[in-house]
Amino acid sequence: MSDFLQRFAQAFTTLDKHNLHLLDSLYSQDIAFTDPLHEVHGLPALRGYFAQMYSNINQLRFDFHGFDQVAEGEGYLRWKMSFCHPRLASGKVIRVEGCSHLMWRDKVYRHRDYFDAGALLYEHLPVVGSVVSWLKRRMG
Repeated sequence: MSDFLQRFAQAFTTLDKHNLHLLDSLYSQDIAFTDPLHEVHGLPALRGYFAQMYSNINQLRFDFHGFDQVAEGEGYLRWKMSFCHPRLASGKVIRVEGCSHLMWRDKVYRHRDYFDAGALLYEHLPVVGSVVSWLKRRMG
């Protein structure tokens, strides 16, 4: 188990809209951040992305349950994210599992998240959600 990954996850769980300055201690200035919905380059852009994300949700929590270092300065975090958004799922808690691939030197310079974007967003939209559910049933 990687000490770096555990420290990163512990610090990441403390983030909220009031302390986004902590991103500076986790990420390098040239951070490349990617998830299924966004791609962000540079620490200022990442701060903006997180500020927008936290301003649109009522609560957000990450529960980390896997810390796998695969090489020097490279590893994966497995997690479950729980959040509430007033316009999704009638404001009820939504839970999504995913993992993060991190590359670091002293700080993370590459962060890529993998998760089901449908489970995060599309399934909870009024019209689109029913279409996504129907498609999943048909393909399953």
